[in-house]
Amino acid sequence: MLRNGTGDLIDAHEYPATTEDLIEAYGDRTLELPNGSETIGDALARLDGETFESSEEARLAVYSAVSRKAIGRFGYSDRDPTPLGSPYAPDQVSF
Repeated sequence: MLRNGTGDLIDAHEYPATTEDLIEAYGDRTLELPNGSETIGDALARLDGETFESSEEARLAVYSAVSRKAIGRFGYSDRDPTPLGSPYAPDQVSF
């Protein structure tokens, strides 16, 4: 997700840094997501004013703040069975 060099910029940023600091510095950088794109500013704007002590914290904040465009198929998991009563459950088939 941070392949366009944004990850390196976040790593090189001086910490501690606030959400506002990162938006000001990198807010216009585009994140390429599986279902579109959005900017770092869009993602971080979803967070309340936070202070990041390290680049790792800042990266995790960006990863956790992206929109639904970052997930492949909403409600889909190939790892867990569909919970009973889920609206995403497949139709029952009888043979």
